[in-house]
Amino acid sequence: MRPHVVLFGDSITQQSFRSGGWGASVADTYSRKVDVVLRGYGGYNTRWALFLLNHLFPLVSEGPSPAAVTIFFGANDAALLEGTGKRQHVPLEEYKENLRKMVQHIRDCSPKTLVVLITPPPIDLDGRREYARSMYGDKASKVADRTNEVTGTYAEQCVAIAKELGLPSINLWSKMQETNGWQRTFLSDGLHLTPKGNAVVFGELVKILDEAGFSDLPYDFPQHSEIDEENPARSFTQVCTA
Repeated sequence: MRPHVVLFGDSITQQSFRSGGWGASVADTYSRKVDVVLRGYGGYNTRWALFLLNHLFPLVSEGPSPAAVTIFFGANDAALLEGTGKRQHVPLEEYKENLRKMVQHIRDCSPKTLVVLITPPPIDLDGRREYARSMYGDKASKVADRTNEVTGTYAEQCVAIAKELGLPSINLWSKMQETNGWQRTFLSDGLHLTPKGNAVVFGELVKILDEAGFSDLPYDFPQHSEIDEENPARSFTQVCTA
């Protein structure tokens, strides 16, 4: 059975199998080597995501444990209490503790599973306002739902918990802001990702997976050029008995 890589997160993960999405690119890169399992839940914060752990990662399971799991939350946790996303807000210390609980649960399922933490992306306030006006016109709230500064504190804590637990992390908040014009280049609505934004996530994640040996994984079955045309059954018998 192929190893599984589970992508666990909010809408940025849920959208990752769209055209140009980072999840689809990961699946393509490791095609016939790994099955990429999408578990993205739009609008979720870490508080709500905790209720999914036993369903997505059961402690007792007949199937194989994931080879790797990405945990990509924080964009909704960082919503401001005074904004339209206040019901999604999770205090910073609780956010950090929730990430710790997620990692511990996955480690309880399988200590060998590679867990990668991904920070929320930066926030473009102008982009958020333009999006709100395009959706709601004059009824759009004039109060910001998120700010880049607050989201940055959540990204900082995500990186900190990864370091504390000895995990690899992707500091998307910092990485994207290294590029001039990141607001329009990487973000479609001030929060969600453009194809170029998805490419940043993909590039950083593949580096981590390749360092962990995923690029060296064998194909599940022979390439067509390796099949014995005179006795094709022999080629598959060798694989199935290996």
